[in-house]
Amino acid sequence: MLRLNNDQQIRQLANLELLARQVVEGFVTGLHQSPFHGFSVEFAEHRLYNNGESVKNIDWKLFARTDKLFVKQFEEETNLRCFLLLDTSSSMNFPEKITNKLEFSIYAAASLMYLFKKQRDAFGLCLFSDKIDWMSAAKSTASHLFYLYAQLEKAYNEPNANTKTDITGVLHHIAEQVHQRSMIIIFSDMLENNMDEAKLNALFAAIQHLKYNKHEVIIFNVNDKQKELEFNFDNRPHQFIDMESGENIKVHPNKIRDAYQKSFQYYRHQIELKCAQYKIDMVNANIEDGYHNILKQYLVKRNKMI
Repeated sequence: MLRLNNDQQIRQLANLELLARQVVEGFVTGLHQSPFHGFSVEFAEHRLYNNGESVKNIDWKLFARTDKLFVKQFEEETNLRCFLLLDTSSSMNFPEKITNKLEFSIYAAASLMYLFKKQRDAFGLCLFSDKIDWMSAAKSTASHLFYLYAQLEKAYNEPNANTKTDITGVLHHIAEQVHQRSMIIIFSDMLENNMDEAKLNALFAAIQHLKYNKHEVIIFNVNDKQKELEFNFDNRPHQFIDMESGENIKVHPNKIRDAYQKSFQYYRHQIELKCAQYKIDMVNANIEDGYHNILKQYLVKRNKMI
């Protein structure tokens, strides 16, 4: 099964559309059975007829005009609406290597959009940091897809510097703006400065606001497992810089690793407990693991909504 987790391979692709197509087609090829049984279908496009296959879907009118055999292709048609919320705060620019959390999220979002389009689901995009920086309507057209790809490419090429996160305020705003029942997909590292118990409760009050309005929510908790979870740094003094505030501190990783991991794991555990309490899907999205689990979790959620 194709898996694009090789950074150099990703860089060599010409644009997001090519990347998304390769990721999705590789993923779909790897499925053992279709998850779309029972859906209505509508004509989508043509492809050349292959010798030996059924003739029932041949477009004979097109044959009369072109003297070539084309088969009508059909795709699943639903009324599902999806909104992708992409955290573009400065903490998403970590780590400083070929693919960071923001770039991983952009590639994942592009792949999901390609899949939305194939399934004729309406989709929109929201870019946010400490406020909503840009937001689109939800549509299912090809022109809309490439319009959103252009916005993702802009976010890729112009990452925010010293920009903080306010997920709580953004989610309340989305709950007020999106009136039709939708799937809300959040890509974020879920990191905010001074995230105490009160802030955590406020965050989940905002997510409850979405749930109250009948939206389904998936949080892809984007992270670098090696650096953020395991705190795997060389055994020497390092200078750590807060990418959102610019504050810095010089420490020896070995001296603080246990305390850091304990604090970080407690924070993540609290988020996981809250998600379980409010029946919210939170998926660990390690940037080294590729995109197939992102697509899989979306399909699982989608099938529950249809």
